[in-house]
Amino acid sequence: MTDQFRYDLLTQQALRGVVRTVLAEAAKRKSLPGDHHFYISFDTTAEGVRLSERLRAQYPEQMTIILQHQFWDLAVNERGFEVGLSFGGVPEKLAIPYDAITGFFDPSVQFGLQFEDVTEENATPGNAPEKSIKTKAATPPAMVAPVPVQPSPAPAEPEPDKPDGGGEVVRLDRFRKKK
Repeated sequence: MTDQFRYDLLTQQALRGVVRTVLAEAAKRKSLPGDHHFYISFDTTAEGVRLSERLRAQYPEQMTIILQHQFWDLAVNERGFEVGLSFGGVPEKLAIPYDAITGFFDPSVQFGLQFEDVTEENATPGNAPEKSIKTKAATPPAMVAPVPVQPSPAPAEPEPDKPDGGGEVVRLDRFRKKK
């Protein structure tokens, strides 16, 4: 039996919808509630990503931004979001499509998503590669981007009384019928 519904793609889209909903709420409030702050990793080469040539030269493949205290003009739409951040004291405006996001982490509640490259082009129905979606429990993605001008310290190590970053991997093939 072939996978006509492409559950791998549908699941990725649904989880990116979680990111969209959270960012839309932050944009509406013009700030993040409580201690929430986000690490968002993305592929700088993905179609639709807009950033300055200076940042593109510094981060030719992957970049992680932090949305916490020092961001502005957060605008969210169906395809992605735009945000203003300072890098080394220089204000920048970035545009990031949801499809470019590779990781999302909110350390205030130990919630994270890691996205894999699952597209129409690299898999065909019935021949879908084995993919998984990972939810991380305790550690943020590796920081590869400059932090905003006055950042709060990021959690470098898990706190002793918290789990050390296990996390559950949900394999999509678990839900497929076995032949």
